[in-house]
Amino acid sequence: MKKLYYLWDDLNASFWFIPILILFFTIGLAIGFIYLDSQIQYSAEGILKYVLPASVESARSLLGIIAGAMIGVAGTVFSITLVVLTLASSQLGSRLVRNFMYDKLNQVVLGTYVASFVYCLLILSSLKENDNFYFVPAFSVLFALASAIAGIILLIVFIHHVSMSIQSDKVISDISDTMSKSIIKLFPEDIGHEEDIPAPDIDSLKQKYNFRDEIKCTKNGYLQSVDGEGLLGIAEQNDCIIILHHRPGDFLVQNMVVCEILCNKECEKDVHEKIHNYFIIGKVRTPLQDAEFSIHQMVEVASRALSPGVNDPYTAIACIDNLTSVMCYLTGVQFSSPFRYDSENNLRLIADNHTFAGMLNAAFNQIRQYAEGSPSVMIRLLEAMISINSFARTGNHRKEIAQHAEMLLKAAERSFKESRDLEDMKKRFRQLEKNN
Repeated sequence: MKKLYYLWDDLNASFWFIPILILFFTIGLAIGFIYLDSQIQYSAEGILKYVLPASVESARSLLGIIAGAMIGVAGTVFSITLVVLTLASSQLGSRLVRNFMYDKLNQVVLGTYVASFVYCLLILSSLKENDNFYFVPAFSVLFALASAIAGIILLIVFIHHVSMSIQSDKVISDISDTMSKSIIKLFPEDIGHEEDIPAPDIDSLKQKYNFRDEIKCTKNGYLQSVDGEGLLGIAEQNDCIIILHHRPGDFLVQNMVVCEILCNKECEKDVHEKIHNYFIIGKVRTPLQDAEFSIHQMVEVASRALSPGVNDPYTAIACIDNLTSVMCYLTGVQFSSPFRYDSENNLRLIADNHTFAGMLNAAFNQIRQYAEGSPSVMIRLLEAMISINSFARTGNHRKEIAQHAEMLLKAAERSFKESRDLEDMKKRFRQLEKNN
């Protein structure tokens, strides 16, 4: 089931899936209209004579014009899309190309124009004219005319959409929405204060079991998904403990140890193969189970904005504000324990889970490093720590936030040239200390 979900997510990220669906639907639609025209006898009287084609030649001419126009516009749309992807990759980061590929309107527009071209070709092939018989699919031609008018409207909508989508504020907003949905999905609800769960001693556990086996990666790539429920079932069936060394988002090298198995007897031969089936490894990172994926996208935009060639602190500040919102949410969730137990309360799985400290580091470490020497960005980073600290519920959270604030203050002391800017930093740092 996990693999099917991954396949569906991969199809959604592709640029060809929806256009292909639209194309096949249009082929069926063309066949249906031709059949309808063959069954309906009509006479071009009244207002119909101004709309429906009167002869095979007029129908052929109209369909040829529409087909040529549609394939021409399809080429234009494809060119515009490539330009947008190039701009997004060079200015905002290559990881954002996936977001543009996900854009359903871009896929629908391209699929609609290509499908309209194919539709006109199919209707053209149905036109018949000889001494004894002629066939003019009038309603099919009428639908082609309607689709051409709709295509003009769609082109206007597409141009407006593209002009909006490449604006940095819109890109940041879209990333923020995706990031929030991903974080809420992986950390779904506010479940109060963290509980101090005693962690078993791994070394002691290994001594209790007579047999130890390692599962190694079969290829290079990013770990995209792990089926925890499947691994838990395997561990329960074989009365063993599985220790995971990596989590989704980590890069694996061939023959690298992915997990260990602790058993009292040698596992069955097919256990290795079954465990491998519960890992999905691909060439790129995906947001399927990788909680840091969208955070890294936002960090990449901020880092590029702070580069000497761009020097856009406003974009970086907007990224910091959106990251602050996510981290404030994460202060109110309980990160899942790495220790998973079966129905009889036996330890079966030890996972490599995300922590609040790790998420905080992913969100702000790199931005702090690039922002050194930019007072406005550094001050906003410290303000972000104050905001996150106001939502923090545990001492561990406040401790991690305080460490980031200290690093920011030290960086400011090293790089700020203006004493008043440094005093602003110290003032905010004292405010954070006072709140703690």
